[in-house]
Amino acid sequence: MIDLSTTYMGLKLRNPIIAGSSGLMNNVEYLKELEEAGAGAVVLKSIFEEQIRHESESFLQSDHEKVREWKSTFNEAVQQHPYAYEEAEAYVNSFAKEHTLERYLAFVAKAKQTLSIPVIASIHCVSQYDWSYFAKRIQEAGADALELNIYVLPSDINRSGAENEQVYFDVAEQVKQQITIPFSLKIGYYFSSVVHTITKLSESGASGLVLFNRPYHPDIDIRELEISTGQVCTTFDDYLHTLRWVAILSGMVKCDICASTGIHSYDVVIKQILAGASAIQIASALYKQGPDVIPGMLKGIKTWMEIHNFETIDQFKGMFSQKNIENPAAFERVQFMKLYSRIE
Repeated sequence: MIDLSTTYMGLKLRNPIIAGSSGLMNNVEYLKELEEAGAGAVVLKSIFEEQIRHESESFLQSDHEKVREWKSTFNEAVQQHPYAYEEAEAYVNSFAKEHTLERYLAFVAKAKQTLSIPVIASIHCVSQYDWSYFAKRIQEAGADALELNIYVLPSDINRSGAENEQVYFDVAEQVKQQITIPFSLKIGYYFSSVVHTITKLSESGASGLVLFNRPYHPDIDIRELEISTGQVCTTFDDYLHTLRWVAILSGMVKCDICASTGIHSYDVVIKQILAGASAIQIASALYKQGPDVIPGMLKGIKTWMEIHNFETIDQFKGMFSQKNIENPAAFERVQFMKLYSRIE
C-alpha cells in the first residue's frame, strides 16, 4: 500500500505537494479546487510589506469616517499633551495598519474554515518591519503555519553583506517571540556564503526553509524603449539550481526543507525528495496546467514508488543528498572541465 503522507514543519501532509503562494491563491473557491485535486497544503497569497505601507498611507489620507475621528482625537491629544506626540502618532499609524490587515485576516479565517488541509499564511518582507504584530494576528486568525518570504536585493552600495543578511535573522527573531505556530523562511541565494548563512538561519527558530524564492527580473523592450518584465513563470529546467542546494543542505540544516522553483512534473518532485526535501511547492505549474496537474503528479509518484518497491516517502527521502551519496563532490561540480573530466 503506497503512503504519500509526509511531515513538514510539524504539519501532517497527506502528500508532499504544496500549492505555493501566488496571485492564484487569493480566492477561497480556487483553494477548494486545489484541495479536491489532492494538494497536501496551500500557501495563501502573500501580504506585502510595500502593500501595507502604501495602503496605510492612503487610508490615513482618505476621508474615511474613522480617519476623521482619529485625526481629531490625535490633534486634541497633541494640543493637551505635546510631549505625547510620538505616542499618539504611533497609535494612529497602528490603527491604519490594522485596517490594512483586517482583510487579509478575514481571508485567512475563511480559508481555514473552508479547507481541511493545512493553511499556511504568507508575509512578503523586505526589511525589519513590525512583523511580530502581523504574525501574531495571523496566528489568531487560525493559520496553521506562516511563511515569511524574505527578499533583500543586495543593491545598496552603502550596505554590507552582513547588514543585508542580518535582516533575515531579525525578522525570524521578531516572529519567533510572538507566535507558537510553526513558521518557515522562504529565501533567495544572494549570500556570500550560502551554506553558512542558511545553516545559521535553520537554527533561528524556523521550522522550515523554502529554497528558493524566485524574484521577477526586469527586461528591456528594445521596440518601445522601456523597462519591461522578464519571464514570469519558471521553466522545466529551473529546478536544477534548487536541486543542488537541497542536496547539499539537507544533511546540514536543523529544520525541514521545502523545494521550490521549476517543479512542473512528478519526476522533479521525486528528485527533490531524493535530494532531501520534505515537501515541494508548485506555482508556475498551476498557472500553466491548472489544478489538474496535481493528480497527475501524485499518480506519477505512486507508479514510480511501486516500480522501486517504496511504500513511504521517508524510505527514499534524502537518498541522494550530498551526505548520503558515495561521491559527495558530484553536487559541487560547477566548471565544464570538472564535469567532463570527472576531476575529484
